[in-house]
Amino acid sequence: MQLRVYRRIGKLMNNQLMNNTSDPFLRISDVEAETGLKKSTIYKLIKQNEFPKPISLGLRASGWLMSEVNHWKQERIALSRGTD
Repeated sequence: MQLRVYRRIGKLMNNQLMNNTSDPFLRISDVEAETGLKKSTIYKLIKQNEFPKPISLGLRASGWLMSEVNHWKQERIALSRGTD
């Protein structure tokens, strides 16, 4: 599966994000493909603070850092298998 990768352009304000400037952005369709979840479930989990929040990429675009989605997946695997 080939992912459409987006990179943020412009100055990053947050030090945490500054460390992730080479970390690609995933759009919602990519996040759905990576997690196996549908858009409505992703946004429900965000509202419950159980999934990373999207980052604004412009007026009508947002994305997720690939590293944050991967970290969430690792947490889910650990939780599912009873390992922390």
